[in-house]
Amino acid sequence: MQRPRTLTGLIGLALLALSATVACNTQTPTPAPRAGSGLKRIVLLTNTSRLPYWDACRTGMREAEKALALNKAGLEAAFVYNDNTPENQVELLRSFATSADVAAVGISVVDASSADTADAMKLLKDKGIPVITVDSDVDPDMWRPARVAFVGTDNVAAGRALGRCAQALRPEGGEYAAFVNRRGTQNTRERLRGFAEGAGPKFKSVRVLADDRDPEKARENVSIAIQNHANLRTLVGITAPNAPAIADVVKELGRKKDFTVVGFDADPQALQGMREGLIDALVVQNPFQMGYQAVRLMKALREKDEATIKEMLPKVGEQGGDFYNTGLRVVVPDKDSPLKAELFDKQTEFLKLSDFQKWLEKYSLFGS
Repeated sequence: MQRPRTLTGLIGLALLALSATVACNTQTPTPAPRAGSGLKRIVLLTNTSRLPYWDACRTGMREAEKALALNKAGLEAAFVYNDNTPENQVELLRSFATSADVAAVGISVVDASSADTADAMKLLKDKGIPVITVDSDVDPDMWRPARVAFVGTDNVAAGRALGRCAQALRPEGGEYAAFVNRRGTQNTRERLRGFAEGAGPKFKSVRVLADDRDPEKARENVSIAIQNHANLRTLVGITAPNAPAIADVVKELGRKKDFTVVGFDADPQALQGMREGLIDALVVQNPFQMGYQAVRLMKALREKDEATIKEMLPKVGEQGGDFYNTGLRVVVPDKDSPLKAELFDKQTEFLKLSDFQKWLEKYSLFGS
């Protein structure tokens, strides 16, 4: 018999269904500029459909649009949602290449090693349209010529920060399982590597399970890992929806005391899970800054504003010089966490949950 769902799980599925419905109703292949505006579009293309994470990125993009007075420069920002597949990203990129009003493109890549995606990006570059990656990069060894720069998180460093959280929360180490959306994204690969480095030799990976953004599969993966590994002690959410799935399952089983739970990003359900004592730490990216700084860089590339480009990418041309780091936050419960700011480098902001909540409220956001 199927186990009855918890209230958290039911609410989570309802929110995900609503998000999918909104995304389907609002997504358009190539959103047109305002009638008669004559404005060129700076486009940011996501790797997935609508999520709270992308709401924060979109808000940052809109803030940049105002702060940088894009309209006065003959530009406007356009936010385009993908459907989770590399095939749709390729179709959208190709449509941008044939659109006379596209000035620059930023893309969060679904599949880092997709030759078709890289070719579509190169097509844009060959037409003189600057292309950057945002949030998720292309495979650096094979496809870096497809874009000018990457704006986002140092995902190896982010993985290390999450590993340090696990190490401090469970000094004795032990077996851990990691849960991901897709194995093929560059950020997933780098976070997994970084987590192993940060957690240290006392931790042993026993499973990495992918759900392809299916909430049922995400929950099932957690249950499978717990059932099949009696010595499992740490559950690691590598991508945004994974931590809520972990929290839901351990709550349903009544077994939170048996596990350390750490995850990435501040999905609204993850924040609720932390309030309920189900999640011990979250390493949170800054999609707001990704949206803001992506617009800033794309505008500068479009206008050949060398001063801004040099400010943002001071080591361009050198190894790693094509990367603008938008930083990290470590968010912990308000009470009784053994984690302290000094465990992390100075570029990582350490916040109690209530302080992070105040930042979200400032921009009317529910997650990040």
